Amino acid sequence: MKTIITYGTFDLFHYGHVRLFKRLRAMGDKLIVAVSTDEFNALKGKAAFFSYLQRAEIVEACQYVDMVIPETHWGQKAKDICKYDISTFGIGDDWKGEFDELSVLCDVVYLGRTGEISSTEIKNSLADNGAPANETRK
Repeated sequence: MKTIITYGTFDLFHYGHVRLFKRLRAMGDKLIVAVSTDEFNALKGKAAFFSYLQRAEIVEACQYVDMVIPETHWGQKAKDICKYDISTFGIGDDWKGEFDELSVLCDVVYLGRTGEISSTEIKNSLADNGAPANETRK
């Protein structure tokens, strides 16, 4: 069995997340998604709109995801790869080169992001009078 893993906050779940999960799941037989806990996000200087439990529930509902686990610290990736017998670690290419050291444990792939959408863009659009990101603002 080929098991794939990815990590992220996955706040304001959108079609870019779905497409990432779909691409990752197509690489193997099982997809594990590690969702950053609220405490870990605070250490990273990030705050999510939804709580960890809400984000984990949303991610778990996606048909491409087989298991959700909490991401609690930076150093857990190598341990998870061994614990879950991971074949491939995949993440967005905005992290390119950041996790190359994991290639001694499994394949590491950096996937292109869905260009026209991001949680940050959604948050910024909502803050800017609620106009959709792809709509011309006046």
